Amino acid sequence: MNPDRYRVAPGQAVHLKDWATDDNGGLSKEEGQARLPGLLTRLADLQERLYAEGQQALLMVLQARDAGGKDGTVKKVVGAFNPNGVQVSNFKVPTEEERAHDFLWRIHARAPRHGMVGVFNRSQYEDVLVTRIHGLIDDQEAERRLQHIRAFESLLTDSGTRIVKFYLHISPEEQKARLQARLDNPSKHWKFNPGDLEERARWDDYTQAYEAALTTSTAASPWYVIPADRKWFRNLLISQILVDTLEDMNPQYPAPTFDAASITIQ
Repeated sequence: MNPDRYRVAPGQAVHLKDWATDDNGGLSKEEGQARLPGLLTRLADLQERLYAEGQQALLMVLQARDAGGKDGTVKKVVGAFNPNGVQVSNFKVPTEEERAHDFLWRIHARAPRHGMVGVFNRSQYEDVLVTRIHGLIDDQEAERRLQHIRAFESLLTDSGTRIVKFYLHISPEEQKARLQARLDNPSKHWKFNPGDLEERARWDDYTQAYEAALTTSTAASPWYVIPADRKWFRNLLISQILVDTLEDMNPQYPAPTFDAASITIQ
């Protein structure tokens, strides 16, 4: 499994049809599930080092269509982290206060401080996706906002925050199956929104909007197109990318300010 296969190269034109939604990385489900626990253990260790060091931050951006698996990713992958060192933020319809500011105002306020892992379950990209599809902004304004997002992400990286962005790529058939499963299960009705069907009808429009958003991939804040039809592979691939990213950040425990050998606890 080579995570670089799923990384959007800087300056690359993105055509989502070129990315398989049911890719398994050449692994069986049993092989993938056997590998995951070791990666999650390593994630927990690296996060502890990041928290103890307090000099860097990691921001994980999750974007997907409805039923794409954002919440499942948070539960299965982010769940490996110590909650004390994680901040999960959900960006929904802006409030009146948020609309009275620039579109990045509410986003910047939730950027992780040094030592923390920040998770954006939906993100700044909502303001160039939903708004564009529903005609709240035109293509020219959407491109201006993408430029602002590039600058914003550059500011974060210059300030010690590593950014990694995941687009969970599912097929219309898989989305239909997941939405139907919610509808068929009374305990999942709270997750079903009839409005999701209206968004589903705009599948091609969202494809074009996502393709434009994914062009913001850079060396410092890359996008990964994650095949998400297979939940086990989604979790495995994201975990591997996070491990690779944190290992590259190489957080270190701070040097002690005392001589441990000279201390005796009575």
